[in-house]
Amino acid sequence: MPRLTSSERAAFLTEPGVLMRIAVVRADGSPLVAPLWFIYEDESIYFTPRARSEWYGCLKRDPRVALSIDEQPLPYRKVGVEGRAELVHDLGADAVWRDRYLRIAQRYVPSDAAAAYIRNTIDEPRALFRVPLARAKVLSWRMPVGDEPGDGIWHQRYYVSHDKSPQGGG
Repeated sequence: MPRLTSSERAAFLTEPGVLMRIAVVRADGSPLVAPLWFIYEDESIYFTPRARSEWYGCLKRDPRVALSIDEQPLPYRKVGVEGRAELVHDLGADAVWRDRYLRIAQRYVPSDAAAAYIRNTIDEPRALFRVPLARAKVLSWRMPVGDEPGDGIWHQRYYVSHDKSPQGGG
């Protein structure tokens, strides 16, 4: 499948309403996956756990994450990220970055509803984390569009019997 260009990736990551799933590691080594809101700014993915979310505790103990961001309709754009989450602001510093949190909320609900959501949850402390893409493993792909060839779109490792690449003999 074709990889997203850097401009395609940036456009996808800034589209309103696209959810992210974060995978973290619990203390016993088991995985935990949670869907959440995010924002892509400064070549980083920012996200905000609440104080009592299980995955906040996991990140404080072990910052390794895997992020999955995808869409349901064609062309099935997908971005996967493996890296380390950096704590930008811990609990109690919400006022410092509330403008970013408002921008996150506005990606998912109308502006007036986002402002109301922030007002109604202002006493619930959150932390702000980010994963800089320059320091992470980032993979992206989508289905072919337009005149792009639709055969041999899988990575070669998925083909068992013979070469299905456009250049191959299969």
